[in-house]
Amino acid sequence: MLYKTNQDCLGSVLKATMSKLILIIGLNLLLNAHLGSAYQLMCYFNNWAQYQSDVEGIKPRDIDPCLCTHLIYSFAGIWKNNITMTKKKALDDYKDLNDLKKRNHQLKTLLSIGCWNFGTAPFITMVSTPEELQSFITSVIKFLRKYGFDGLNLSWQYPGCHGSPPRDKHLFTVLIQEIRKAFEEEVSKNKKPRLLVTAAVAGVFSTIESGYEVPQLSRSLDYIQVMTYDFHGSWEGYTGENSPLYKSPTETGMKAFNNIKYIMDNWKNKGAAPEKLIVGFPAYGHTFILSDSSKTGIGAPSNRGGHPGPYTKKTGLWAYSEICTFLKSGATQVWNAAQQVPYAYHGNEWVGYDNIKSFHIKAQWLKNRRFGGAMIWAIDMDDFTGSFCGQGIFPLTSTLKKTLKLHSESCKVTSIPSSQRRNSSSGALEPVLLLRDK
Repeated sequence: MLYKTNQDCLGSVLKATMSKLILIIGLNLLLNAHLGSAYQLMCYFNNWAQYQSDVEGIKPRDIDPCLCTHLIYSFAGIWKNNITMTKKKALDDYKDLNDLKKRNHQLKTLLSIGCWNFGTAPFITMVSTPEELQSFITSVIKFLRKYGFDGLNLSWQYPGCHGSPPRDKHLFTVLIQEIRKAFEEEVSKNKKPRLLVTAAVAGVFSTIESGYEVPQLSRSLDYIQVMTYDFHGSWEGYTGENSPLYKSPTETGMKAFNNIKYIMDNWKNKGAAPEKLIVGFPAYGHTFILSDSSKTGIGAPSNRGGHPGPYTKKTGLWAYSEICTFLKSGATQVWNAAQQVPYAYHGNEWVGYDNIKSFHIKAQWLKNRRFGGAMIWAIDMDDFTGSFCGQGIFPLTSTLKKTLKLHSESCKVTSIPSSQRRNSSSGALEPVLLLRDK
């Protein structure tokens, strides 16, 4: 009887242990499933994108509401320490962008303030006194609520450098902390969901050092969007990749820091929570005119940026759709295995860029590193008509969505964008050929 009793007790213990084990395994599976689907895909939309002259640009209403977890409208400005619109037609854009949430109830919209061309002066003035800072924050809350945005994205380029005094490194922290505090206080009064506060931050080692108190920022920001692109461009006088995952074998010293892996690890090692860190993905490439067309590799001499494309109209830069036109015109395409990105050349023109393959590799990498997700600059530079690259509409953004395994049950897929450049006689989509030096 004693043996049977012990046997019964042992059986009960085993059953209880197995039940707990099954419960733990089940909870872990649920947790992992949640984490696996918890990545963010933040998509910037340029407010000048629809006003390009030769090619009719994309409008906010043309964006597929199922693609991104967050849409960020760029940019608003600052006038007399208050947030302000930068274009007369912004009101229509705000409405159209926020109307996308009717088709995807999980979509969040943010309004971005700043950018490189905006400069540092308005930010310097705004943070100079507590009174001016509070005036700005009050105006932000009213503005975001009035026009239906879910949060703010700050794109101060950059605190503590580029004309901004060293003290702004700390004042940027104060700005973020005060915004977060005000957003939380506002919730306690009106019971609405708290407004999000995010920041687009530098992907350059020296700028990170001079501009950011990383641990403090990480505690107050919901997400930190790292601009891991523009590592190389025509300003250097030699060819290089726009957004390489890894360093080139030939890069030494400070140049070895110009890659996604180093910069993201640097932010993490300085105290940023990895789940808040968002990796930047460019839907564009940097172009170069080769000094010697027989030298076509990484580091080849260049004397200036490539010709402006018909859509972006910027020397030294092409949107992905413009790059596809270049590739189809007979360019030689090279996969840069060391840095996990492609480049291409034709005659004396050279472009370092990203494609579906490199986007997939980088997105898989960020998942393995347990970062918070991806942001794309910018969705309007992707092939939004699907007519240039032959890879469907928004091919780069769609690659990120697929790799990050994002899905919204409530989302209603939009139709093919209406904003497309068409042949005036036939109505057919008309790809644009780029000009080249002879």
